[in-house]
Amino acid sequence: MLLFSVAQLGCGVQKWEPMNMEFALGMKLFGEEKKFVMKRRYWAWTLSGLGLERADTAEKALDIIVDLLEKYGQGGNCSEDGVTFSYHNSFLIADRKEAWILETAGKYWAAEKVQEGVRNISNQLSITTKIDREHPDMRNYAKQKGWWDGKKEFDFAATYSYIDTTKMTISPGRYCEGYKLLNKHKGNITFETMMEILRDKPSGINMEGEFLTTASMVSILPQDSNFPCIHFFTGTPDPERSVFKPFIFVPNISQLLDTSSPTFEVEDPVKKKPHFKTKLDRRHPLYQEHQQALKVIDKKEEKSETMLENMRSLEKELFKEMESILQNKHLDVDKIVNLFPQCAKDEIQIYKLNISSK
Repeated sequence: MLLFSVAQLGCGVQKWEPMNMEFALGMKLFGEEKKFVMKRRYWAWTLSGLGLERADTAEKALDIIVDLLEKYGQGGNCSEDGVTFSYHNSFLIADRKEAWILETAGKYWAAEKVQEGVRNISNQLSITTKIDREHPDMRNYAKQKGWWDGKKEFDFAATYSYIDTTKMTISPGRYCEGYKLLNKHKGNITFETMMEILRDKPSGINMEGEFLTTASMVSILPQDSNFPCIHFFTGTPDPERSVFKPFIFVPNISQLLDTSSPTFEVEDPVKKKPHFKTKLDRRHPLYQEHQQALKVIDKKEEKSETMLENMRSLEKELFKEMESILQNKHLDVDKIVNLFPQCAKDEIQIYKLNISSK
């Protein structure tokens, strides 16, 4: 059984060339002053979504993502606050039969097929010399820039990173800590193990502060197609204080109203020019209730303990239900169509009861 987690996507240390954007911007790049104009570009989650939407295998999703990178580029501004913030991305791509790591720097990329063991991506390139697929000009570009002499064995992470990657599995940081946590449980990883890792704050996997972990996901992908794939989502920040809720794809799924962000059509500042001159509340109902619940939990009063206990109790019941489905191979489709929406409603009810209680 293959399990994978996609809590955060992104890699923040790659070398890249200036891209065209919509406004003049001065910055230092490679030690010299550059002025350039930036265009709107794809974000990681856009590339992920299009790969999921258009592909039916992991490798086809990889093909779609790299084709989009070549055609449109990446690095769109991630902020609506007027601050220019962008990054290039890494992806974990998996289906029932295979898994890939795709890591990028601008339009250049390398991909590794994962055939055994554990892998993680966290804010740095991790593909070294085992490269199963790559951009056709990736090595030539590195030679032109003086990053690789064309003689020694090509190491993607070492070549396309600013940092020293030789000690990345032993140096402090999210990648190293995630690597250690996964290897600690290697050979005995369950979906609950993955959730524990995603909830781990000392390692930095569960991030706090300005770069808060915004949502978390763990998937069970049985190789036997007679078993359903089960995906657990929080849909809320801080998995340590969130509920992992199961979702199974079946026909006629009920609308996910409590976890759908509002749409603003022509009033959306992303569609207006100049962009992002106004800021809208994009939080979905579950997110809003969860934010109120965190205020109660942070006070560490009696009802905060009650709320956390109720959240974990709901989660455990959901886990038992999913384990029963996998053991018995029985899927009540009429019930599953409402599974995730009902879980979200149950979670919201826990928050409302404890927030309103005196």
